[in-house]
Amino acid sequence: MKKKIIIVGSIFIVIIGLSVFGYKKYQSAQEKKYTVTFWSPLTGDDGAYMDTLVNKFNKQSDSKYTLKHVVTADMYTKISTVVSSKSGIPDLALIHSYKVKEFVNSGILDTADDLIAYQPELKESNYINQAWEAGNIDDVQYTIPLDIHSSAMYYNKDLLEKYGVTSWLDDNIVTFDEIMSLKGKMNEGDYVVNNSLLSWVILAQIHNLGGNISDSDDNPTIDTSEMKEALNDIKKLTDAGLMTPYGEDGYLMFQGGTVLFSTDGTWSSTAHADVEGLNWGVTNVYSTSDEIVTNRAASHMFATLKNEDRTAAKEKVIADFIEYVRENSIEWAKAGQIVASNDVQESEEYQEYPQAFFTSTPEESETLYIYDYVYFSYVLEALDTYATDICYGELDMDEGLATMQKYVEDKISEISTN
Repeated sequence: MKKKIIIVGSIFIVIIGLSVFGYKKYQSAQEKKYTVTFWSPLTGDDGAYMDTLVNKFNKQSDSKYTLKHVVTADMYTKISTVVSSKSGIPDLALIHSYKVKEFVNSGILDTADDLIAYQPELKESNYINQAWEAGNIDDVQYTIPLDIHSSAMYYNKDLLEKYGVTSWLDDNIVTFDEIMSLKGKMNEGDYVVNNSLLSWVILAQIHNLGGNISDSDDNPTIDTSEMKEALNDIKKLTDAGLMTPYGEDGYLMFQGGTVLFSTDGTWSSTAHADVEGLNWGVTNVYSTSDEIVTNRAASHMFATLKNEDRTAAKEKVIADFIEYVRENSIEWAKAGQIVASNDVQESEEYQEYPQAFFTSTPEESETLYIYDYVYFSYVLEALDTYATDICYGELDMDEGLATMQKYVEDKISEISTN
């Protein structure tokens, strides 16, 4: 009898265990069914601002679906993995503008047609021109823009007065010649400009000089006279001791009050604002001439990867979320980004943010330049790897140009082979 009770009890326990397991499996399936996964590469402070937007959207939504923001380190590698396996593909992704053409050519990106059909206000006239166009390939719209994030040049107001050069900002174009005019006039430990985001500065100069980083056949053009001139101009600054020293953190030196200009990004305004006693403003990145100015830019874009598991109901939620962001992206402005939504950009509240400078006039908006080269990321890698050494004389100019050219060609060849 005792043995029989033990057996019955064991069976009961097994049944209960299987029931619990089955319920958890069902619960997991239901959660997956009603969760819209949203991947982003926002691993910095901006990820928290996106979390806020997602949470606010979910709170006000009457849908049974929940949007789940997943900050994804090394996102592009993971996208390649899930697309290859056709498993775990996110319903929505936030990608950079320079990845759009690559993804379209790879056949992994859906168009934005269905999203626009659900939310007709997701249209060109409601967004800043450069950001919208960056998602348009051969007259087909693949993405909806969130922002433009660009290079910027912050200035120390107190140091500009100290050295008597506040007039440089009268036209909001600081030139190489103006910077060079301070050669031999700086106090020990003070510098005119730092080397932050130097690759972005160089790309701006390439555009200023009328050059490009590719030809009409998508071959890279790095070893060019324009690139050499851009690098030489910056090397003159380092040779003259006007740029922060090699190996030093020029960004922190600017925050420490010893550098007149810092060429970092629009998003850096949030960090500068937290530095007590730093009296700063923002203008365009320095230029080769007072006739032209360029701020190298990119855009975060909402994109849907091809995914057979994404239902029409989920697409509707995605469209609703993007429209919510369009109307409420003042939250994104807090991250220091130039919002893509014209409605938000033109609001009084947005004008209080430093990055509003870059869209303050039609002429200023035109300074924002987005490269659309399909292999742009390799060009940026090459510049980030070698350009600083070239500009400081640690690497021979001609050798460095040839090395960067080969670096990009080898990366393209590797992709083509694979």
